[in-house]
Amino acid sequence: MDALTALHRCGGSATWAELKGLTNRRGLDKALQLGVIVKHRHGSYALPRDDHRRAAGELCGVVSGLSAALHWGLKMKKEPEHPTVTVPRSRRVDASRREGVQLHRDTLPAGHVFQGVTSLARTVADCARWLPFDEAVCVADSALRSRLVTKEDLRAVVVSLPRTGRSRAMAVVEFADGRAANPFESCLRVIAAQVTGLCAEPQVEIGPHRVDLADRRLRLVIEAESYAFHGSKELFRADVRRYTWLATQQWVVARFLWEDVMHAPERVREALHLLVKTRLACSCLAATGGAPFI
Repeated sequence: MDALTALHRCGGSATWAELKGLTNRRGLDKALQLGVIVKHRHGSYALPRDDHRRAAGELCGVVSGLSAALHWGLKMKKEPEHPTVTVPRSRRVDASRREGVQLHRDTLPAGHVFQGVTSLARTVADCARWLPFDEAVCVADSALRSRLVTKEDLRAVVVSLPRTGRSRAMAVVEFADGRAANPFESCLRVIAAQVTGLCAEPQVEIGPHRVDLADRRLRLVIEAESYAFHGSKELFRADVRRYTWLATQQWVVARFLWEDVMHAPERVREALHLLVKTRLACSCLAATGGAPFI
């Protein structure tokens, strides 16, 4: 796939190691030349964001929400269609100036703003109260994964928010987990959390292997399958051997595609629901002396 599509697939920010399984170096170099992708000093690639700062400057506001998440290099389910800007509650902004901008009004404490952009913790908190749950979790997981903020930092900001949206934001923060490797895994974990009887933990070590999600009680492994992680014969062989080993240890492996997780979550949810029913039935048989737990 082309470099821009690959970057979107990776959540809007990625290193070459993350991109090379999806695109080639020539395509990335071309995207850099065209300016549709930019390279940061620390070696990661991202989408350009000059228009986000420009929009905030024109409104005398602060870059916030997903626009601020882009600034901080956070990964997300989908990039913002328009710049997100926060202005003081008393600021009057004509309709013509609001066009093409996602505008929010709030009183931002000085400690929540850094060089015209909401702080990392405030960015996560705002996304948590403004975005759908799965999109907000992607941002929060990414922030925790960066280790630049902790859950305590996020909780402290959330409790200072206006009452509207505060409980919603706290729910996102409590669910967030920095062990999730990317937005694909974050969204899969959100879907799994909606399935009764399933307790999926991210990045679980099983013997010599690490899996994306696992329910230890049900011995159920849930994998977010991406072309990026099967870009060579060696990686493909390693995965096949890993799944075979898990089967010998009586684990069932469910593998889900990016397209289904991101665009057909009901299909994933139904499959997980049926798997839970099957595994619970097997465990009941084993407990009563019937067929062994498989």
